[in-house]
Amino acid sequence: MMQRYDSIGALFIDYRTYNDLSQSEFALILGVDLRTIQRWEKNLTLIKSEKEEDIVLSTLLPYQLIHNLNATVPIPTFYNFNTRKYSLSKQTNSLPKLSWFKDQINLRSSNLRSIDFDYDIKHLDQFITTEKHESNYVNHDLIKEAIRLLPELNYIFTGKAGYYAGHCIVLPISEATYLKLRNRELTNKDLRSKDLIDYKRSERPIFYRYNITGDCNDTIFYIIAHFMRFFRDLKNKNYLICSYTEREDSYYLSLEVGLKIIWEDKELQQKKGLKHPPRFIEGDYVKFLSDLS
Repeated sequence: MMQRYDSIGALFIDYRTYNDLSQSEFALILGVDLRTIQRWEKNLTLIKSEKEEDIVLSTLLPYQLIHNLNATVPIPTFYNFNTRKYSLSKQTNSLPKLSWFKDQINLRSSNLRSIDFDYDIKHLDQFITTEKHESNYVNHDLIKEAIRLLPELNYIFTGKAGYYAGHCIVLPISEATYLKLRNRELTNKDLRSKDLIDYKRSERPIFYRYNITGDCNDTIFYIIAHFMRFFRDLKNKNYLICSYTEREDSYYLSLEVGLKIIWEDKELQQKKGLKHPPRFIEGDYVKFLSDLS
């Protein structure tokens, strides 16, 4: 569930608690002095507008969330630290029904573009490596090669203000790499550029959903719609999609769309106190998208 925030101070206090940070440590991360953090948390002063972007980059809190709360009259905004998603109302806290993506699959946004590695890597690095996941390592050569081989499924979404709001990273992997991931012989940390292939030359293309995220349901919608259109329009329907994920918010959607759970890590689930176990899933969207071609 998302927590409603009515002030920037309450948000920062919960951010520190979630990340086990003292005020001094938080001040160091943001490049300000301790007294500034104390005044922000007590809502005694507003954050200078030019400092907002620094906070977004340092914390990965959504820009819109910071902007809404950093105001003389704050705009109440909901946020969940686990999923890193915000919402402006209770009605949009939960993920939409699967039919929403299917019915509106042709809606596009000019805010979505292919990843520009040199420009975007700071966001990707920061987001993926600070997720509380086991496989939280970004190999730059791997991402570069994925962008080169599959630019259609490696993209960034920016919000209305132009700031990073989400991304999609998909790897076209070899059969051998897929089998090692499926058999738990490899993790995300082990993947290298040599594990990627030109999917257009493969009889059975295998797409590894490496990392997909968005800061709110609207962002998620455009990211997933673009993702789904790729597979709807893909001529070779003899493809496979697979993924390892620790996210809880997409658990039921993955099953509804036709993917199957190959294995679950119950031990890690217990260790982290997760509602659903981290899992390896695979399948395709052929049946789900069959009436949309």
